[in-house]
Amino acid sequence: MPEIIPNLHPIFVHFTVALLSLAVGLYVVVPFVKSPLKEQWQTVARWALWFGAGITIITGFAGLYAYNTVAHDTPSHLAMTDHRNWAVVAIALFLALAVWSIIWARKGKVLGAVFVVCMVIAGTVLASTAWRGGEVVYRYGLGVMSLPKAEGEGHSHSHGDGGGHDHAGSGSVDSGQNSAGSDADMDFSGMDEMMNDDGHDHAH
Repeated sequence: MPEIIPNLHPIFVHFTVALLSLAVGLYVVVPFVKSPLKEQWQTVARWALWFGAGITIITGFAGLYAYNTVAHDTPSHLAMTDHRNWAVVAIALFLALAVWSIIWARKGKVLGAVFVVCMVIAGTVLASTAWRGGEVVYRYGLGVMSLPKAEGEGHSHSHGDGGGHDHAGSGSVDSGQNSAGSDADMDFSGMDEMMNDDGHDHAH
């Protein structure tokens, strides 16, 4: 079995974000949906929240393990700590909302506008947490074993203006184009000489 680098956090976090974002979105739109779709989406929203909150506990422990084991420097440590703090708040909010939802479901009560507003707030915190997690990896390179090199044989190019490729073998193409261009110049110069000769003949 291949080794998971650096840990399980990047795997579980996708389920957390997907399920909880789905729950937030459904709870927001359900009040505007008519039956029978309304009841069906309410059921999906509840289960997405419950499963999302459950897997978030695993995600949080995996993230805490990553926080204490991934190699980092001072700037990345600050970014990682900021991400962790936002994650703690997000986890606490969604766990509380999940418990709230379970209690109301057991009592047969309908969750009102206050619950929906709290879900939106929790979803905003979750989005901010996810953004900071992306910054930790893609801006600071935490947990990344190696980075691809932009330069190198056969792959030095730029996509800025749709051109600028310098793949292996492109030099021969350019040289061939230059050679063709020089031949064309020679042909044009020969035609000029012929035209001048014809002019002299007519003058005499």
